[in-house]
Amino acid sequence: MAPVHQTPISVRYAETDQMGWVHHSVYPVYFEQARVEQMIALGIPYDQLEAEGILLPLFELHVNYRRPLRFGETFVVHSRMGPVTGVRLRVEYEIFCDDQLCVTGYTLHAFTGRNGRPIRPPNRLVQCLQSSFPG
Repeated sequence: MAPVHQTPISVRYAETDQMGWVHHSVYPVYFEQARVEQMIALGIPYDQLEAEGILLPLFELHVNYRRPLRFGETFVVHSRMGPVTGVRLRVEYEIFCDDQLCVTGYTLHAFTGRNGRPIRPPNRLVQCLQSSFPG
C-alpha cells in the first residue's frame, strides 16, 4: 500500500451552504490541496513539473459523501498516490473529522505536454511512487 499523506484543513465560512454544511463542490478543492501538498512532500512540486512542460490534468473525479463537514471544523485529508500506469496517475482520498470518516473519493490524472497530448511521466516520479508499493 502506498504511504498516506495527511493534510489538515479548516472549514472556512465561505465554503458552506445555507444549511451550514460544506458545499459539495468544495470537496474536490480539498482533494486538490492534499494532492499538491503530497507532491511537495515527495519532492516533485507541481510548479516544477509545469516548468518542465509536464501537466497533470484531471480527467475523472469521484466523491462519496458520508457525513457533511461544518464551518469551524478542522479535518484531515488522507491522500494516497499511485501507482503510475502508462500515462495515468490515480490519487485516492479519505477525509476524517474527529476520527470519523466523512468523505472518500479518487481522481484520475493524465501526464500531458503543454499541447494536451499524453507523454511519459518523469522517471523520478514513477520511481518515487513505485517504491511505495510492495512487489
